[in-house]
Amino acid sequence: MTTAHVTSPRTGVTIGPAEPADGADLWRLARESGELDVNSPYSYLLWCRDFAATSAVARDDSGRAVGFVTGYLRPEAPGTLFVWQVAVDDSVRGTGVAGAMLDALAARLAAEHGPVRLEATVTPGNAPSDRLFRSYARRHGATVTREVLFPTTAFPDAPEAGVHEPEVLYRIGPPAS
Repeated sequence: MTTAHVTSPRTGVTIGPAEPADGADLWRLARESGELDVNSPYSYLLWCRDFAATSAVARDDSGRAVGFVTGYLRPEAPGTLFVWQVAVDDSVRGTGVAGAMLDALAARLAAEHGPVRLEATVTPGNAPSDRLFRSYARRHGATVTREVLFPTTAFPDAPEAGVHEPEVLYRIGPPAS
């Protein structure tokens, strides 16, 4: 597993794999995002242990975690990275940190496994995520296809409360390079 950290010239943050000690920061960033479905703190600790190689954490010059991407290689499609969550601290939002993390993570995985395709789900109302994944595809000369993966009715509380928008699956790839 490649564990090298890279500094993004575009954003100035250092990006590397998650470490178990990052779990609390990932939970904090997810909670503070106001947008993500926040999992238990325990799940972020486990994620940083068991899926560290397929996740990325961005740190500012003081070493504070200011963003993360969690993902995993799909067992049925080992060349496909499913991006689970992306969060960026308010202090660096809009500076390209999310895109830099996706680029660094994809490059790290490509060095180990060959070119990877990306998948992620995005709700129709999440314009920032839509822009993030479309921008990633443009930078890498890849196509994007979209289809509903989980309709609103798939969520246990959605039919009565209308709580959850459908999750639209974005498939990105293959990369041109």
